[in-house]
Amino acid sequence: MTTTTPGSKRWLIVLGTVIMQMGLGTIYTWSLFNAQLVSKFGWELSSVSITFSITSFALAFATLFAGKLQDRLGLRRLTAAAGILLGLGLILSSQASSLPMFYLLAGVVVGYADGTAYITSLSNLIKWFPKNKGLISGVSVGAYGTGSLIFKYINGSLIESAGVSNAFLYWGFMVMIMIVIGSMLVREAPVAAPAQAAAGNQAMAASEAVIAPKDYTVKEMLRTKEAYLLFVIFFTACMSGLYLIGIVKDIGVQLAGLDVATAANAVAMIAIFNTAGRLILGALSDRMSRLKLVSATLAVTAAAMLTLSYATLSYGLFFTCVAAIAFCFGGNITVFPAIVSDFFGLKNHSKNYGIVYQGFGIGALSGSFIAAFLGGFKPTFIVIGLLCLLACILAVSLKPPVQRQARVKGMSLKPSRHTA
Repeated sequence: MTTTTPGSKRWLIVLGTVIMQMGLGTIYTWSLFNAQLVSKFGWELSSVSITFSITSFALAFATLFAGKLQDRLGLRRLTAAAGILLGLGLILSSQASSLPMFYLLAGVVVGYADGTAYITSLSNLIKWFPKNKGLISGVSVGAYGTGSLIFKYINGSLIESAGVSNAFLYWGFMVMIMIVIGSMLVREAPVAAPAQAAAGNQAMAASEAVIAPKDYTVKEMLRTKEAYLLFVIFFTACMSGLYLIGIVKDIGVQLAGLDVATAANAVAMIAIFNTAGRLILGALSDRMSRLKLVSATLAVTAAAMLTLSYATLSYGLFFTCVAAIAFCFGGNITVFPAIVSDFFGLKNHSKNYGIVYQGFGIGALSGSFIAAFLGGFKPTFIVIGLLCLLACILAVSLKPPVQRQARVKGMSLKPSRHTA
């Protein structure tokens, strides 16, 4: 950990990031709004559910530019502005009465603002705690999942008491306040923080030889094959989780034969296990190979997806599959920022991770497009399951790019256990 900032101030930064991430994570309650919007406006469910895919794609697209915006505006100003924009997108959605307006406001505007604050606050927090990247990423991204769990009940209550349109209004104000307050507590990591990550690696080399990670620029990273393989793995992991999140309530009703109220509990199930996966697997990734951990989660996801497709779903089997996919998805979202820093360094992390993170947005759209093309849930689960098996194989075989080596006297070097 950096020594340039007292511990109490570091934990204020953690608190501010957690508050922001909780506000940002509320977008994962979108499936609560699908049926209500269909009922109010008479639209097709598939057309309404595309909104969440657009939100996710815009979120990922924003990460391409967030690092450069942070360089110009600073972290506090940028995240505060993103919080205001996100809140306004939801508030204005309360007045929308056409699908294109929802696509623009709840999709593009909300997603872009969410992604901007998400990537910059996450990368900043990892830089403050370079020796515990997996754990601190789990804390930050876990807060994102916790926000969806809490707002599952808040937004559900608002929809029931105030109506679906007014729910957007109140939701927007609450999220705006949370993100702006969180932005006031954060502080950008000094240049010394990444440097100490390398120092930590050299200290670890006293007992275990490691390769000190090189700080790749975006251009340098894009010259490596590993960047593209990480993208494919991340894309597959994200597609499985995001497709499920967007339509889980509808799967429960149509495939498992659950009533609407019981199926809605799957939203809470996803939030709980999504958050648990982020915290547990994030901490675990500091103690074992991150890529082997990812390969295990992909294998579990593949099994759950194929079960949803081929098995006769009971109440218990449906919720078991949902919980497994959500747990693994949450873990992968948490572990990947640390993998990118292991492979390409911390200095340009937000920009480099922003490139790999495009797998999130493309994965979000791909699930919906595959479902539309194949005409149903079950064939989509089969395709996603097979892709997860392929990504599992890639993750097992992937190694870090050739990097500058820091030799320890009398020792031959080998890769860190996190990426071996």
